[in-house]
Amino acid sequence: MAEHSDPESAFLEQLGQRVRTMRGLRGMSRKVLAKVSGISERYIAQLESGKGNVSIVLLRRVSNAMGAHLEDLIPDGDPAPDWPVIRDLLRMAAPAQIAHAKEILSGHGANAASASHGASFAGIALIGLRGAGKTTLGRKLADKIGWSFVELNKEIERQNGLSVAEIIALYGQEGFRRMEQAALGQLLARKELTVLATGGGIVSEPLTFDLILSSFYTIWLKAKPEEHMARVRQQGDLRPMADDRSAMAELRTILLSREPLYARASAVVDTADLSVDAAAARLIGAVAPVVAPEAKVFARG
Repeated sequence: MAEHSDPESAFLEQLGQRVRTMRGLRGMSRKVLAKVSGISERYIAQLESGKGNVSIVLLRRVSNAMGAHLEDLIPDGDPAPDWPVIRDLLRMAAPAQIAHAKEILSGHGANAASASHGASFAGIALIGLRGAGKTTLGRKLADKIGWSFVELNKEIERQNGLSVAEIIALYGQEGFRRMEQAALGQLLARKELTVLATGGGIVSEPLTFDLILSSFYTIWLKAKPEEHMARVRQQGDLRPMADDRSAMAELRTILLSREPLYARASAVVDTADLSVDAAAARLIGAVAPVVAPEAKVFARG
C-alpha cells in the first residue's frame, strides 16, 4: 500500500505499464527489445514492473528500439483518443496547413462548421493478430464477392524487393511502418474495391490505422490466444517470438495491448472453435450489409 501512496512509485509503475503496452503493440518480446536496444532483458523486466528508475537516455534507447515516440512512454494524464493521429499529421504539415488548422480549431475558419475529412470507400480490411485467418478467410471472401484480394505485407515485399524480416532488420520497425503506409497509399490510389489482409501490428501506427478505419469497412478477426499460437506454429512462423520459452505469455501481452485498438473495427468476427468454412461463412454474413447492392451509400467519392 505504501507504494501506491508514493507519487514517484506510482509514476514508475505507470511508466512500466506504458513500456509494456507499447512493446505489445509493436509485437516485440522482451528478448527482441533487449537485443535491439542493447539493454539487458532483466533490466527491461524491472522497468516494466515499475522497479527500475530508468534514466532518460536509456528510456530513449527503449523508445527508439520500438520505433515509438519518447513522449508516448511518459505518463502525463490521458490524451484525447485521436491525439497520436493529430500529432503526426501536424509534424508532416506545411506552415499554411498548420495555420488553417489553427483557424478551424479556434472556430475562426470560414469552413470551421462544415470541416470534415474522409476517404472514398476502398473495401473491407481484416485486422487482428497473426493466426487470426486474415489471409485464408480474406481470399475466400474476395472470391465470394468478386473483389480483389491483397495481403498488405506481401504488397510491401513486392514493392521493396525485400521480405518483411529483411526490411525490419535493415530499417527497423519505424522504417517498416513507413513502407507499410506508402504501400497502403498506393493501394488506395488504385480505387479498386479490395479485401485487404493487414499485418497484426498495423494498429500501432496511428496515421496508417486511421487511414484503414476511414477507407475500409474494418473487421477484427478474433480467436483464442491458444488458437493464434497453434496456427502460427502450423505456418512455421514464430516471428518475433522464435525460440522464446515465454512465447504464449508474450502473445497474451501483445493481444492485451492491441485489443482496445482492434476493438475500433466496424465489426468483430469471432472464429474461435470454428472450421475454416464455418469461419468464412460467419465473415461473409458480417459483410453482407456492406456488399449488398443497396449499400451504395458506403461507396462515396
